[in-house]
Amino acid sequence: MRDIGVELAEPGTESPLDAAISQRDRGTLAMVQQALGRGDARLAFQPIMRSDGRGIAFFEGLIRLLDETGRIIPARDFMGAVEDSDIGRQIDCAALQIGLQMLKQHPWLRLSINMSARSVGYPRWMQILRTCLRDHPTVAERLILEITESSVMMMPEIVAIFMEDMQDKGITFALDDFGAGYTAFRHFKTFYFDILKIDGQFSRNIAEDADNQVLSEALISLAKHFDMLVVAESVETEAEAKWLAAAGADCLQGYYFGPPTLKLPEGDLRSLSRSA
Repeated sequence: MRDIGVELAEPGTESPLDAAISQRDRGTLAMVQQALGRGDARLAFQPIMRSDGRGIAFFEGLIRLLDETGRIIPARDFMGAVEDSDIGRQIDCAALQIGLQMLKQHPWLRLSINMSARSVGYPRWMQILRTCLRDHPTVAERLILEITESSVMMMPEIVAIFMEDMQDKGITFALDDFGAGYTAFRHFKTFYFDILKIDGQFSRNIAEDADNQVLSEALISLAKHFDMLVVAESVETEAEAKWLAAAGADCLQGYYFGPPTLKLPEGDLRSLSRSA
């Protein structure tokens, strides 16, 4: 066999590549832990637009962490390393706490916050949520909790019970990144999600891509059957926005309408909608 200069690690030992990845992940965990310890967590707000042109339906609050210089650490640099750890739950806590504070400060705001199914069993996260609902019950009507398809499938029974409890209190639930995972359709009868967010891969070049058109139409039809509001993610062009609106998507989200920004627009959704 031709020698291509790659040395295999001895059985039971860590390869140089694995060691480098492990060291990188440890550095990422330390950086994230330090940012959380300093309180350097923020939400970036991205508008979700009504497809009928009537402006903003709500905002999604996306977690951002700052390094010691105040520079934003992109989520892609740390989420993969922390999402299955206790630090991932701490990030969920920070996002929820900031989001609830924004909802209390801005009575006009309707905001979605990302969460993991694992957070349902995390005492601090549940305490933050239940304390706010007890002290500020009207906030529930403007809070949307987004759970990814893959996260839901980790513990579907627990998520279903949690959703039913919180929906009784007025909270809205969105199934995020739908189509990216392996949801069994039978679970739609169990979960009763209010919003279905179609994964961004299906929006890409949809005005010309026949495969994405067929798949998106099927997902939109499925959502409508279960009385779910449909949000198409990652919309980046006018052609994509027009096609998805004509296909029946209720709302559109993506850089075509605006990137996530740390500064929340001033006003209320009605005034923002008139100016949109």
